[in-house]
Amino acid sequence: MIKVITLLCRKEGMSKADFRQYYETNHRHIGEKYLSGYATHYERRYVRPSDPSVQYGLEPDFDVIMEVWFPHQGAMQTAMAALAQPEAQTQIAADEEQLFNRSKTVSFVVDEVASTMPSLA
Repeated sequence: MIKVITLLCRKEGMSKADFRQYYETNHRHIGEKYLSGYATHYERRYVRPSDPSVQYGLEPDFDVIMEVWFPHQGAMQTAMAALAQPEAQTQIAADEEQLFNRSKTVSFVVDEVASTMPSLA
């Protein structure tokens, strides 16, 4: 499994509620359109407002963590080639301009290592 993580920031002046609403009712459909047939999972994890009881360090400099899972390298490469096509880029870029501060977007592939924790008593 190949997992791509992208950190995304909302456009300046846009509320967190409006950001999430627009992403879920508009932008995610574009992602689904171009990722279908290649990705096995497309998930958005929205950053909640600060909670001092669980947060330490700096406030995150992003609003959503997007995850896309691919079954293998070939599927990811084919999806990236489809996303790079002029028609896809035009549609994606135009919609992203409505939603994101694109200068702050960061994407990377991750390796996961999980611990098995004992069940709670």
